[in-house]
Amino acid sequence: MNDSSAFRIVLVEPLFSGNVGSICRAMANMGLRDLCLVAPRIVDGWEEGRRLACHALDLLDGRREFATLDEAVGDCVAVAGTTARLGLYRQHVRTPRESAPELAKLATTGTVALVFGREDKGLCNEEIGVCTHLIRIPSANEYVSINLAQAVMLCCYELFLVRGTYEPPQEKSVAATAGHRSQMMKMWRQLLLEIGFMKPDKADHMMQGVQRVFSRGAVTADDVNILMGMARQADWARKQGRAPQSAP
Repeated sequence: MNDSSAFRIVLVEPLFSGNVGSICRAMANMGLRDLCLVAPRIVDGWEEGRRLACHALDLLDGRREFATLDEAVGDCVAVAGTTARLGLYRQHVRTPRESAPELAKLATTGTVALVFGREDKGLCNEEIGVCTHLIRIPSANEYVSINLAQAVMLCCYELFLVRGTYEPPQEKSVAATAGHRSQMMKMWRQLLLEIGFMKPDKADHMMQGVQRVFSRGAVTADDVNILMGMARQADWARKQGRAPQSAP
């Protein structure tokens, strides 16, 4: 199955077009294309939705609408409903991160629907009954209701990660060797003495502080070359006749 059609985002009776537009943008960010609305009750027209969809207007224009949830998910192999409320039939909820691996596996066999309820009251018990999985996004106990578009983004993000389609950028420069770093430190030690930043009897102590700065994270060969180049240039400027300042 095409990865972009493996998941279907289903919105039950959405009220605000701005949320729908923002959801289209979130779906585009996470590589999803299938948007369905169940009996939409848009109260503000579509101008805000089109504005917030930004570069995902094709998703908004390509949305499908259904009269019932059953019709919207009838061809799906799994239906994951989202809920902020707990109760007798909602106790088996899992977080988006916990649910994502199983849903991604099911999506290899057919379409998986992620169902989101109304902005004002979520999904009713009858709609929960259609779902094969339930998702609850962790939040502070004092305020568990999450904006519809944000809830969709959080769920889509977890699915995007588990699908393994994201390839983080790789550092092109290799890690600096101990010898390379030592050469750099010797250059800086000499320069700092020449410009009067430190006195010879304090040099060991001061260089421990400099070493600590350069040891806070991974340092690549390119990083070391840049720092060595800075030391050379500073030394060149010093030799042009600028008098060294005394260390405080």
